[in-house]
Amino acid sequence: MKTMKPTHKLLFVLCPMLVVGFIYYSSWKLRLQVWGLKPLYDKQGFLLQLDTKLPPELAYKYGNLSEGLCKPGYAAAKMTAIYPKFMKPAPMFLDRNFKRLAKVSNYLPPFGFRTQERIIDSILTATKNYGLGEALDSLNCKRCIIVGNGGILFNKSLGPRIDDYDVVVRLNQAPVSGYRKDVGTKTTIRITYPEGAIQKIDSYEKDSLFVFSAFKPLDFKWLRQMVFKEKLRGTEGFWKSVAHYVPREPTEIRILNPYFIQEAAFQFIGLPFNNGLMGKGNIPTLGTVAITMALHNCDEVAVAGFGYDINTPYAPLHYWESVKMSAIKESWTHNIAKEKEFLRKLVKANIITDLTNGI
Repeated sequence: MKTMKPTHKLLFVLCPMLVVGFIYYSSWKLRLQVWGLKPLYDKQGFLLQLDTKLPPELAYKYGNLSEGLCKPGYAAAKMTAIYPKFMKPAPMFLDRNFKRLAKVSNYLPPFGFRTQERIIDSILTATKNYGLGEALDSLNCKRCIIVGNGGILFNKSLGPRIDDYDVVVRLNQAPVSGYRKDVGTKTTIRITYPEGAIQKIDSYEKDSLFVFSAFKPLDFKWLRQMVFKEKLRGTEGFWKSVAHYVPREPTEIRILNPYFIQEAAFQFIGLPFNNGLMGKGNIPTLGTVAITMALHNCDEVAVAGFGYDINTPYAPLHYWESVKMSAIKESWTHNIAKEKEFLRKLVKANIITDLTNGI
């Protein structure tokens, strides 16, 4: 009796496997067509079916906690449930070990810090502190709120609710004085960039951290001049006037981790990658960057004052001025529609609480 050659043996085994595989694949494709089944995740990697119900493992962990009690790890756990690629560890601010942050070390600003290592080193040597402060850093559960600048905040009397959060994040020049009833009195951190920074010295709150977010290499030069209290030079590259002085000690200044800009843009919202360079429609708004930061560093996350509704042209754009919604032009850098799509996922899955229901 003739023995089968090894190659024939292999074919003898492989052929049926390929046939079975083909039948299985075809039947699965057929089922998708017949039953109209959709893939479980969208192209960004988010679960398609979102609801506020907790998955069984989280219901067991958080279901019995008293109403109003801070839920440790809640935001990250819920985020991972709808977006399995979510990796929690991402420091809020750059510290002296910043060069180890692989995800941002290869990108130019705003998505990283490549080419800016020396200047960042000198700034961090002066600031000396890299956290929120001893009291907040030692909390085992942090509730954070990001206060947006939208006109939707006006006359809502949310001030006391906002002040109730452990960490209150404000953006750019949004004023507190004169609007406390609606926006609260507490500011833990104010995130800004040169063109967005408060220019009137007496408008700065006394005890908030000045958190810097860079969008271009020039921004780091500006920050160094602010930290070392130098005379401002070389302002040609800014798109509008910038603050000449920041009334903050170096120890009250932080550099926001640029990873949050990168993650919000490319992973969460799905903006054009453009070879990792700033380009048309690929920069997230500072509000979404702040929310991204909070998902990694806070246990519970809320927002207020978010959501521009272009369909209401006569509504106020910001809570402190009479400029109307119709003043918004199609932004070169942002994609408001795609960004809103992402934020709606977070609200729908109850990962963030929207106090003004604008998202």
